[in-house]
Amino acid sequence: IEYSFSDTVPARVQNLFIIDTKSGEIRTAGDLDYEDVQSYDLAIEARDKGTPPLSGHCSVELEVLDVND
Repeated sequence: IEYSFSDTVPARVQNLFIIDTKSGEIRTAGDLDYEDVQSYDLAIEARDKGTPPLSGHCSVELEVLDVND
């Protein structure tokens, strides 16, 4: 199974996160600023390597906390 961002996730949002294609683990690629965006909704796709390939989708909601408050 290979994990990736869905095509509906904007490129600017995809650049903020890294998804491990093998495990599906999602990490930040840099700092997130609460004042800019308070939450993200990431559409994730999991696709197998069958013939034909089958896929499943899920939504990951990420809430950014303001650690200064």
